[in-house]
This record gives sequence, C-alpha cells and structure tokens, in this order.
Amino acid sequence: MSKINKSASIFSIKSISSALAVSALVFATGCKTLDPYTGEEQTSKAVKYGAIGAAICGIIGSRDSGQHARNAALGCGLIGAGIGAYMDNQEEELRQSLQNTGVSVKREGDQIRLIMPGNITFATNRSELQADFRPVLNSVVTVLKEYEKTIVEIQGYTDSTGSWEHNMTLSEARAKSVANYLQGGGVIQQRLVTTGKGPSNPIASNDTATGRAQNRRVEIRLRAIEAQG
Repeated sequence: MSKINKSASIFSIKSISSALAVSALVFATGCKTLDPYTGEEQTSKAVKYGAIGAAICGIIGSRDSGQHARNAALGCGLIGAGIGAYMDNQEEELRQSLQNTGVSVKREGDQIRLIMPGNITFATNRSELQADFRPVLNSVVTVLKEYEKTIVEIQGYTDSTGSWEHNMTLSEARAKSVANYLQGGGVIQQRLVTTGKGPSNPIASNDTATGRAQNRRVEIRLRAIEAQG
C-alpha cells in the first residue's frame, strides 16, 4: 500500500471512530428517565456508559495509528469472556498495589470497587486531598493507565451530620478532587465520571462515631468498556 493510500485509510478510520463517538453521545441525550427521588431527568446508566465508551474508543483511535485506530472504529471495548479475564488481571494488580493502604478492593461481577475510608482521604468537612492519600492514588493511577479499557466512576460520600444540601455539595467536591488528581497523573478525562452521593448508601450506622467515619468515604468503581455492536 502506498504512503498516500495508507494515510488516507488511517484518516478514514479515525473519522469513523470520531463519528461513532459523537453519534453515541447524541443518542444518549435522547434517552432520559426521571430520578425517582428528585424528579429530575437523568440518562440511564446503560446509555451513559455506552456513550462514554464510544467516546473513549474514538479518542484512542485518534491518538494512535494502525491497529489501535482500526479497533476504535470497530468498537475498541472488550467482548464476552474477555471482560472477566481483563478485570481479573486488573483486580490482582490493584490488590498488590494497595496492600496495607487501608483501601478495600471488592469484586462485584465484572466490576471492581475500591473503598477509600475518610481517615486516609479528606479532613473533616474538607475536599482537599490529604497528603497521605496522594501516594495511594498514585498506585491507582499506575494501574488505570495500564488498563485503559475501563470507565472510572468516582463517588463521594458523607455521613448524615449536617444538611442534605451541604453533604451533597461536599461529596461532589471530593469526587472531583480525586478525578482531578487522576487526570493530572495521566488518566484521560473522558474516562472519569464523578458523582456526589452525600449521606446515601451508608455502609455503617450513623449513630456512632466509628460508623460515621466509615460512611465518610470515596469509592472508585471500575467498569469495562464493552465493544460496540
């Protein structure tokens, strides 16, 4: 194949992958449901993560050439049993990297959940990362950059002390602080999704100081990008 034809072919593939990403995002805007708690419109998770996955595939295709671009145009995600094996390997590396850090690594089907308690993440009522938390996130960054076919959802939580509005704002700010740090370490922004959960989904009782400390946490959920059909 001549250099001109090869260049044209790569350009065409990149254009297709970009179009797929845009199409998925446009489709997502039309698939709204009502949140049963707030009454606000929200995009279903299946559609939202599918759109994000398509966008990431397009970015990988535009960043690289050759086979990476072809994979992006066809859907760069994982298929079937490959998802389980991919997440198995990622889980093992996370467990090794996060030993003795206080972070819990939980496997939930084809997803990985990292639970980071408040005593290592943020000072009380603050959203700035504690100094001791940065090396922990550095370990996470290293693995996330190796396993780039995952969507990274960062969820901030608080205990039940204080108003609902304050806790929702604080939890979102904490999630964004973690996302910003991961992005600064080299994880592309398009993979990162932040959510403030406030005092919802407690993992311990808010009636005790120990329980409240456990509920003040950040969770990172890793989901595989599935191949587009």
